[in-house]
Amino acid sequence: MELRHYRCVLVVAQTLHFAKAAAELGISPPALTKQVQEAEALLGTRLFMRSKRSVALTSAGALFVVEAQRALEQLAQAQEVARRAGRGELGKLEIGYVASAVYAGVLQRAFARFRAAHPGVTLRSRELPMERLPELLDQGRLDFAFVRPPMQYPEGLDSVVLLRERFVLAVPEGSALAASSGALEAQALARQELIVPEQEDGTLEVARRGGFAPQIASRPGSLLAVLAQVSLGAGCAIVPQAVMEGIRLPGVCYRALAGAPIASEIAVAFRRHEHNSAARAWIAQLRAAALP
Repeated sequence: MELRHYRCVLVVAQTLHFAKAAAELGISPPALTKQVQEAEALLGTRLFMRSKRSVALTSAGALFVVEAQRALEQLAQAQEVARRAGRGELGKLEIGYVASAVYAGVLQRAFARFRAAHPGVTLRSRELPMERLPELLDQGRLDFAFVRPPMQYPEGLDSVVLLRERFVLAVPEGSALAASSGALEAQALARQELIVPEQEDGTLEVARRGGFAPQIASRPGSLLAVLAQVSLGAGCAIVPQAVMEGIRLPGVCYRALAGAPIASEIAVAFRRHEHNSAARAWIAQLRAAALP
């Protein structure tokens, strides 16, 4: 059976009058009669009892009409789903992020803005090591990656900056640096053991300003792991301001760094030539919110 058979049978069932049904469908009564007869032949059963004066559904016809109506409603829903998906209103997006995007509230704000405009799109997110994010994005296993620049991206990826802040110093509570008041000069860290986070540019810039080679104690990975090492007295760490505002651990104090602020950014990376309509809609929203 074809869609035309379903529609013809349903209109006849609604009107119980072949001439009226034919007029509603925009075809001639003989053409409608032929369509209904074809449907009955394909089904192997009568759908209507017809006489010169009346048209009535058979018991098989009545049951068929219920299911046929459901089928057409499902078809209409499928068409609407396809249209909405094409407009980026439906779908699923996979997002990877570094923890500091959460500490700074960047991830939450980006999710809230997109969900408000596209409530039918499912956003699935997971924290991942920063060095893995560009590759997963390039492979299509992620649709977006919230990262800490600067980073090397594979060809075909692009990014926009959503937050620009400064680096600060995390020091063990009770240390001489913790007791110091005011901003600390870079030279004060020349003899300090340094715990280095995934994004090491802040640490390297402080060492450059202080004119010393950094004494790296460890590279534990995530910012929380870095702060855990600081809290245990293993050394100091140069961390983003968002960490100071979002994480308080026993045994950790934060101090400002003297001199011009060392910029720290959070950006979101994505594929430059994206085919997913929902992803394209979010890219447009992210570009509109990007910092210059």
